[in-house]
Amino acid sequence: MGQPHQQEWTATVVGHHRLRNDLAVIRLIGEFVPFAAGQSVQVRVPQQPGVRRRLSPALPPSLDGKMEFHVRAVPGGWCSSAIVADTKPGDEWQISAPYGSFAVDPDGEEIIMIAGGTGLAPLRAQILDLARHSDPPRTYLFIGGRSPRDLYASDMLYLLADELPWLTVIPVVDDPDDPGLVDEWYEHSRVEVGFPLDDMLVGTLAEVVGSHGAFEHQQVLVCGSPNMVRATVTRLLDTGTPPERIQFEGI
Repeated sequence: MGQPHQQEWTATVVGHHRLRNDLAVIRLIGEFVPFAAGQSVQVRVPQQPGVRRRLSPALPPSLDGKMEFHVRAVPGGWCSSAIVADTKPGDEWQISAPYGSFAVDPDGEEIIMIAGGTGLAPLRAQILDLARHSDPPRTYLFIGGRSPRDLYASDMLYLLADELPWLTVIPVVDDPDDPGLVDEWYEHSRVEVGFPLDDMLVGTLAEVVGSHGAFEHQQVLVCGSPNMVRATVTRLLDTGTPPERIQFEGI
């Protein structure tokens, strides 16, 4: 017997915003995809039609079929590099296989979200989903990057925190100085809105989050590169956060 047919939904690229040399935000609109905020989906893109890449939407599901993905080109990653460099409006993407249980309880206790790089995407989807509820729990989002330039969504998060009184965003950088190498995409996309350097905490996400002690009664979500997730979860456990309080997802 053959494999059962996997349902796919079609979405069309309506925006390709390259924010850094290695990073782009892709916006699409198309068929409604029945995923939950925080889940990932499989995508197939015309630049690499034979490759399925798993990505996490940065918007919660919407009946009008709007989707957004934050994609970083990884070394040797043909598909991610093609998405960042070559995506254009009108491209058709095939979306399938929603997966995962990375979620918060909107009626539960205080929430601690810890995002490294594009690990922000599924957490941002959940924040916007929480905003649909009448009284969301107090939520703290630690967003980390190598340097201030790496905080690619600083302007969006600054405005979001101002709009949502229950959300606090804590920007964290390994190094307060940007690298000397020029990134023309950063220069083109630079805006005046965002977190001032004085508001940024310096250190790794694991160090900064660990300095706050145990999160014994909070819902804790961690998302980022495998190394960042491993270091942060280890630090959380070492400082006394109960393992059952922690959910994590590598990207």
